[in-house]
Amino acid sequence: MTDSRPSRRLRQGRASLAISFFVQGAIFALLVTRIPALQDRYGISDGLLPLFLAAVPILAGVGSVGTEHLVKRMRPGLVLRVVQPVVSLALLSAGSGTTVWQLAVALAVFGLTVGALDASMNMLGVSLQRAYGRSIMLGFHGAYSLGGIAGASLAWAGAHWDLPLPTLYGPLVATLVPVALIASRWYVDHQGAEPTEVARDETTVSMRALLPLCLVMAFAYIGDSTVSNWSAKYLEDVLHSSEQLATVPYNVYMVTTLIGRSFGDLGVRRFGAVAVVRAGALLAGGGFAVVAAAPGAWVGMAGFTLLGLGLCVLVPQTFAAAGRLFPGASDAAVARLNIFNYVGFLIGSPLVGALGGAWNYRAAMLVPMALVLMTIRYARSFSPVPAGYGDGHERPRTVDVG
Repeated sequence: MTDSRPSRRLRQGRASLAISFFVQGAIFALLVTRIPALQDRYGISDGLLPLFLAAVPILAGVGSVGTEHLVKRMRPGLVLRVVQPVVSLALLSAGSGTTVWQLAVALAVFGLTVGALDASMNMLGVSLQRAYGRSIMLGFHGAYSLGGIAGASLAWAGAHWDLPLPTLYGPLVATLVPVALIASRWYVDHQGAEPTEVARDETTVSMRALLPLCLVMAFAYIGDSTVSNWSAKYLEDVLHSSEQLATVPYNVYMVTTLIGRSFGDLGVRRFGAVAVVRAGALLAGGGFAVVAAAPGAWVGMAGFTLLGLGLCVLVPQTFAAAGRLFPGASDAAVARLNIFNYVGFLIGSPLVGALGGAWNYRAAMLVPMALVLMTIRYARSFSPVPAGYGDGHERPRTVDVG
């Protein structure tokens, strides 16, 4: 009887990559939750702050594009091993400087390297999932969510105890960097393929074929950025909650995201990716509808709970679908798809803010709802791809746009 269990090397690779996702979740949360403290430290005006915040995802997109070409010459695991400590040190530099130009340089380095980090992490995840022969991508993103919860909790403790940013960031970076470096010893990329072998089919990636997944990625991050940037304001200003209660929805969203990703792989294995993506889009759309119609704060929080359970499955499954669509060029597909992570992030928050200011915030919530529900239209793009596709054959109708 054949033993179908993954090898010890693959299990170690899975655990080490989960650690990398966890570390990155914590580092990113430590940045975004302490933006007010960074603004105070450097004396940045409210008018200038959006420029700094927009620069990070723009440069991250540049870093993701660069990684597509970089992995032609080196393994994604090596890219990840190099850039993850740089991302952490950039966070420490951002919290330790004294002049605006120092913050600008630190955030520029953070943006460029975080794009490379996101792309290379998901390249490794897609490769490992292929080696496992079953869905494991949601588990990696669940580790990211867990890291985000840990980072946000530490940031809350730092704010509560009024710790200076260098005091908060220094010990954490000093701990997380060695952890990531030690874990990186067990990364597994491409099941032993040489970089030249992986890059050889890179030209087969078609943006027309990838477009449905790119749209789903952007829609998911428009929804995610709406929650992260507007949930507190919405509860306090629209649903008239207390200031303290207004801080709860994002934490609830993060916890339900973690729960959904912890069990999502089981759902994919049992029901298939298409069914899970459709269910996630319906849950997320329903969550936005509940938020928009909520008569009070507690109903609003129920809506944000549904949002977390729904949105959490979309991004990991989009990366996994890109890997299935282009099995001979998954690194290039993941790098290009990853750009739309930042496109969605850039569009989401300004879009809801502009609509809310010009119209009202209840109606503004219906826009990300409609976009997320459009994912159902592209759900067929998540179905298994026939053998032979991805090596120059014509794209099957099951992944056609529309």
